[in-house]
Formats: sequence, C-alpha cells, structure tokens
Amino acid sequence: MKFSYKFSNLLGSVYRKGNILFSPDGNSVISPVGNRVSIFDLKNNHSETLPIESNTNITCIALSPDGVTLILVNEEGDALLCSLLSRTVIHTYKFHRPINCIQFSPDGKKFAATRDNMVQVFHAPGKTKEFNPFVLYRTFYGAYDETVCIDWTTDSRAFCVGSKDMTTRVYGTEPYNNLIVNSIGGHNGAVVGAFFEKDSLNVYIASRSGHLSVWKCDTELDGLTPYTKPKMETDAKLVSDNEEESEKKEQEDVTKNPVKTEEQIKYRKLAKHSYKESLGEGARVSKLTSVAFQKETHILVSGFKDGSFYLHELPDFNLIHSLSISDQTISSVAFNKTGDWIALACSGLGQLLVWEWQSETYVLKQQGHFNNISCLSYSPDGQFIATGGEDGKVKLWNTSSGFCFVTFNEHLGGVTGVTFTQNGQVVLSSSLDGTVRAFDLNRYRNFRTFTSPRPAQFSCITVDNSGDIVCAGGMDTFEIFVWSMQTGRLIEVLAGHEGPVSSLSFSSNKALLASGSWDKTVKLWDVFESKGAKETIVLSSDVLAVRFRPDGNELAVSTLDSQISFWDPANVVQTHSIEGRHDLGYSRKEGDKITAKKSAAGKAFMTVCYSADGKCLLAAGQSKSVCIYSVPDQLLVKKFDISCNMSFDGMEEYLDRKKMTEWGSLSLVDQGEGDRNGHNISLPGVKKGDMSSRHWKPEVRVVGIQFSPTGRAWAAATTEGLMIYSLDSSMVFDPFDLDIEVTPNSTRKALAKGEYSTALILSFKLNEMKLKQEVLEHIPVSSVEVIVENLPDIYVDKLLVFLATQIENTTHIEFYLLWVNRILMIHGLKLKQRSQRIISCVRTLQKNVNRKYEDIGKICDHNKYSIDYILALSQCKRKHAPSSDGEGEVEGEGGDSDSVMEGVDELDSSDEDFMTNLMEKVT
Repeated sequence: MKFSYKFSNLLGSVYRKGNILFSPDGNSVISPVGNRVSIFDLKNNHSETLPIESNTNITCIALSPDGVTLILVNEEGDALLCSLLSRTVIHTYKFHRPINCIQFSPDGKKFAATRDNMVQVFHAPGKTKEFNPFVLYRTFYGAYDETVCIDWTTDSRAFCVGSKDMTTRVYGTEPYNNLIVNSIGGHNGAVVGAFFEKDSLNVYIASRSGHLSVWKCDTELDGLTPYTKPKMETDAKLVSDNEEESEKKEQEDVTKNPVKTEEQIKYRKLAKHSYKESLGEGARVSKLTSVAFQKETHILVSGFKDGSFYLHELPDFNLIHSLSISDQTISSVAFNKTGDWIALACSGLGQLLVWEWQSETYVLKQQGHFNNISCLSYSPDGQFIATGGEDGKVKLWNTSSGFCFVTFNEHLGGVTGVTFTQNGQVVLSSSLDGTVRAFDLNRYRNFRTFTSPRPAQFSCITVDNSGDIVCAGGMDTFEIFVWSMQTGRLIEVLAGHEGPVSSLSFSSNKALLASGSWDKTVKLWDVFESKGAKETIVLSSDVLAVRFRPDGNELAVSTLDSQISFWDPANVVQTHSIEGRHDLGYSRKEGDKITAKKSAAGKAFMTVCYSADGKCLLAAGQSKSVCIYSVPDQLLVKKFDISCNMSFDGMEEYLDRKKMTEWGSLSLVDQGEGDRNGHNISLPGVKKGDMSSRHWKPEVRVVGIQFSPTGRAWAAATTEGLMIYSLDSSMVFDPFDLDIEVTPNSTRKALAKGEYSTALILSFKLNEMKLKQEVLEHIPVSSVEVIVENLPDIYVDKLLVFLATQIENTTHIEFYLLWVNRILMIHGLKLKQRSQRIISCVRTLQKNVNRKYEDIGKICDHNKYSIDYILALSQCKRKHAPSSDGEGEVEGEGGDSDSVMEGVDELDSSDEDFMTNLMEKVT
C-alpha cells in the first residue's frame, strides 16, 4: 500500500475571518478559512482548498486583476505571495504590523496595504525587474488612527483611504501638481468603506454610524496634471550624475515640501444619506460592518451587525432590496464582475452565501459546524462523508465537490457518533440529548428516533452489517442499548460495564459486538444468543477506542496509556501491541506549568481506524500528529502534521521567549482584565467560547479519523475542520520490474508495430499515468478481449486499478467500461480469490461508475423531456397550421418524420398569437 498521501481538501468549514473575493471572471469565490484559503467554483460546483498554510489565521487577501497572483496576510502581519497557477508560495514578506486591507490597482502594476496610520504602496510582483517581489514604491501618511479601507480610481492614478479617525484621504499614486493629499471629513463614526465612482474622482463614503455621504470633485479624472519641477530644479537634475538618487530626491521633495504650482482639487458634499431614513420611519439600524460598491451598475451593498444587508442605488440612495440572513455580524461582502452576484460572509456562524439579487435566489449557501466537529463516517461507496458537531447538527459532504448538500438539525445536544448502514441509504447518529436518530438519504428526513427507557446520554454508536441492529453506549448509565431498525423498538439492554462506554464496534463476519469502557475493560457480546458478556478483556488503563479489522479476525484497542493492543477475538489472546506515546509528539499549551515531555504523559490515541486491506492502522488524538502504523510489523510508517497554525493552543514544544516576563509566562499573568472597568477574564477550564468578551484559544486535536473505503484517501475531524488527505498518483514515480530496455520510446515503438500486449505491459512497468493512458486508448476495441485473456494476473490488478481511477475523468466512458467488463468476465474467479488485496480498487470502481451513471442519467432525462416537448409542440402547431386550401390541417400523431421535423424548424418563426393560443389550449 502506498503512503504518499497529501492534503487534498478542507471541508466542514467554509469561512472564518477576513475579506472574501470574487475571481476576475466572477465564477469563483475565494474565502480564507483559518490559515488556509478555499476557492469555491460556482460554475462547476466544486470547491478546493489550496495546499498553502500560514503560521496564523489569515485576516485579509488580495487578488491581482489577471487572477494569477494572490497575496495573503495573517494576524501577525506576515504576507505570502502565492501563484494560483502552481498553487505554491513564491515569496514571503513581513509587515511587522497587522494589516486591515490590501488591494491591487486596476492596471495590476501596484498594490496598497494599510498599516497602522499609513498606507504603503508596492510595485506589483513581476512588474519590475527586481529580485525582491515586494518593492516599496511610496509610503503615504496623514491619518491620525488606523487606516481600514482602500479603493483605486479606474485608471489607477489615485486612491482613497478610509480611517478610524472618521476621515477619508485621497492620494495621487504619482506626484501631481493639483493633487497631493485631500482630506474629507463630515462623519461621526469610523469609516467602513470609501469608493470612487467609475471614471471619476467623486467619492462615496460609508461610516459605521449608518451614514453615507456623496462628495463631488471639481476636477475630472483626466484633469490631474503630472508634477513638473521648476526650471532651477530641472537644471539641477541635469547636473546630477546619479539618476536614481535624483528621482528619489524628487519624490521626497514632493511629499515633504510640495510646490503648489496649480490650485488643488476640491471636493463638495452633494448629499448625506442615512440608512435609517431610507428604510422608513420606525426602522432600527444596527452598526455598519462591511460594504461593497459595484462601479458598473452603481449598486451599493451594506452588511450590518445584526445580520441584515441592504442594496441601494447610488447616487440617489434608492433602496432596492433588504434581507436578513442571520442574527450574527456580516463580516465581509463582495460583488462579482457583472454585479449580479453578491457574496456574504459571517464569521460568527462560519457561513458563506452567494446571492443573486435580481432573481432573489441563492447561488451558494454553505455553512460549517458552529462548534467543533466531533465525529465522522465515510459512506460505503466513499462518495459522501457524514459529520456530527457539538452544535447538534449532522451534515453530509460530497467528497468530489466538497460541498455540504444536506443538514439535519433534529438533535438538541451535541452529536457524539455517526455511521452509515451497509447499503449507504441511512445515516445514524447518537447524541447527548438522549436520542439516536436515523436519517433517510433519499427523502432527507428523520424517519426513526430511538430512545432509552430512562434518560441517558449516548457517547457512541454502531450498526451491524445487515443494518437491522443498532447499538449505542451510554455515558451516564454505563449500559449498551440495542434497537431494531425495522420496528424501532428496544430489544435489549446490555449491562456489565462499571464506567462510561467510550466506543463500540461490530464484527463483519459474525454477530459479535465489542465495547470499550473507562472501567479498563473490553467486553465481547453475542447480541443474538446470550444476554451477558461472552468474554471480558481486562486492560491496564481506560479504553478510549475499539475497532474490528475489516475481516473481523482482529480487534484493535486504544487505551489511555498511549498503547494500542491487538487481540484475536476468537481465542481472546493478545497478539501484539504498539507503544505510541512518543509518536504523538511533544507539545505544551500556553497555560501549562510543566514541560512538553511531562505533558505528553496524559495524551493518548482517541480514535483508530483500519485500512481496507487491514494491514495499516490510522491513529490520532490530542495532538497535531496523525500516525499510520504497519500492523504486521508494529512499526510507524508515516506521520502527518495536520496543521502549522500557531493560532491554536498546543502547537509549540517550548515556550516562546517573547511571551516570557519576569513574572513568568505572559499567558499566566493577569492583564488587568476583570477590574472595575467591566472587563471579563477567562474562566478556569473553559475550552469553548461562551458568546461573551472572554478570550479563548482553541486546542489542536483530532477527534475522529477514518480511511475511505476505496483506500485512496483518509479523513480527519480536527479543530480546523474536516481534512481530506488523498493519494497523488500523478506525482509519484513507482516503477515495476524495470530493466534497461523498458523506456517510453520502446513502448511507443511496440504500440506502432501493433504489439499491443507488449506495449501495455511496458507502460505499466514504467507506471507513468499519461503513457498508460496513451497506450490504452490506442488499442483497437477488437483486440481488447484477446489482450485481457493473455494478461498476467499481476498486470490484471494494475490495469483494474488504472481503469477504476480513469473512469472518473475520462470522456471515453464506453471504451473504459468495455475493458472493465472483459476483465471481470474473464478473471472474475481469480479476482474473488484475492478480494482482500483489490477490495479498495473495486470500491473505487463502484464509486466512479455510480457517479457517471447518475450524471449521464440526469443529462439523458433532461434531453428526453426536451425532445418530447419539442415534438409535442411541433405536432400541435401542425394541427393548427393553415393548409393550402385555407382549412386547418387535421393530421394525427401518425404523421411522417419529415413533417414533424418541418414543424420543429418552424418553431423559430412562431408568433405571440400562436403561443398564446397554444398556452390556452394546454391550460
């Protein structure tokens, strides 16, 4: 089994904080998610998380006008210059201060960033012949408080900057005679957004207090005259030997000692509008938090603290539309290129919406779990992932598109476990509210609710292979409850544990149930035969997780002492064990008073999972590390670090010297909060936010982990969200049985000679994806059966794996399915004998074939209904069309095909009267 797993996607969270952007074509939304960035393709219904990580959470992003360069800035002021073509980080730059806003100029030659009370303008990367991509052009001063927003004119000759000092300043990008800096005031609140009108210097300014002012400039955009030095200074410049020093001195002179050769541009206030007045009398308006302006359509969208947003037409400030999406603050809004779509982001709920305001419909509506994800489960075909959260919601995610397509919110407490039935049509979830619920994935409804005779909090859930028996473990009653899926009745209550039941697992080959508990025992139950425990395994520490191997012949048990022990369930004998204390890694939290090594003594693997072939085991817990073990060798094969985000607690092994004071760690020192000023301090032991002013730092951990049934991916429920790691087969060179004669040239020569079997085997020896595809698609259909019959068994497996992965993206569906059909018909019995080795490949094949079947089925149904409608419309028109003798043509449905096609051709020339009469007859 290969272990070249790489980060693939981040689900379960769509937005955290910062600003959102549309791509230049308007088809994609770029959203910061923690220390990563996700791109939601609205046209192709696909989401992707870039394989780029920042050290802390990202606060603002900027995209170049050509859509190639992306700049990310995190909480500490570190900027990452990224390429969207290669999906890599090109350069890093430290601002050393938090950045509130960063934006490219429309011509793409410069970008500006707000830092403290100034604005720094840089040359855009790739526009100058400099080794350093971040070349500072000029620094603009003048504000008395933090600068928060930037907007450029259409021709990039000037830009305006809004500040918290309630003023907006207009600067010239280059020195101008009639524009140095122009300060605009008139607001009684901090400026949220300032925007130029299209092809004009007129400015619209929106403040946090809910007012919008319109300022008109007495000068047109092309009326800005470039700065010219007086004659004496010009002569001095000619004498200067160094041209670069002269140019630098010129810029300093303009900034510090401007020479006013012309009258400066002036602004005049045309109007000042209030959001409260536009909504009418009695309307209540909250604080303005975000605003965006579409210059082409003159539409302004404003987001407020209470979750409402308004659309106004400028400059008259006419209200077009008003809507409320939630009761949480709208953190960021954005327009697409055409102005039809509006993106709205809410950090409190982790919500991202794209709203088409003309048709008043949602283009995208995604929301992650409000609190942390607590559990996950793959569907049997690997197409979907079900997640349960501490917010009481169960969400289903599509692994191919990355979108959540259904949310069940029937639970009233946190969800502790989710699982699919074997047919993949039902999702079961257990919760702390004392219920186990079954959800139908065809009708998307809760059709079964299982409860206990007396109230109990359920901590885990499992279902047998038939899908008829549902079991859930109690956290406070120490019992296991068994229900029937068909009747919904409680069948049995299994008692015997003396502590909370932490994990349950059903065996696949017999009706054997394993339960682990905090009472340091694992019990094996025969659910159908006896009421008591069949066997009891006594361990040295609390049991955290139990999991049967896919074939049911081995049981893995994770305990609180960081050990994973393996047992033979038939003979109840321990076969081997793994010591994982050092594999978890050392880390300490900010408030810890002990070293990281001592802190690791209390950490353990909270969740374990077998691979599809049962040879490998995934394990994770209270750490940022995920370990893959080889079970037969009892060795650590590979370890993954799920995050490098220092915004989480428990990421550092040693204390940061910058956070150390003479009184100890800064995190343990009372900062003066909780005094008479009314500030609150964080309560001891609080791990989650409580919607107050208390500050909390989430701890990095992995609460759930599972291999995909196809074996090509695994998912982890972490503090960041649902992280997907998959095999990147295109980047891995894994040759097989190579010698000096096996080359791409010899493979193509054999293919040209018609030696198809030889060429196919040579391509699989080289194991290059494009070469295999080239050889396979050049083989004639008539030769497929002969080649498959004479193919060695080892190459049959490799060919089946290749076909299973290629069906997902190929357009030659029938050709590839023909190969699959011949392999299964000819080598079916041999494949069945080695089913354990190829089970992941077969599941991948099933998943991709089912997905193609569904997609093509939808297209065929749509085309069938469209053709039926056109044919019915043409025949109806033929009936009512006037004949040559002036009478209506009366011909039934038995007309020939030529007349029907004539009717179809005539549809383009139909008039309104005919369509009106037709609609009347239809109704």
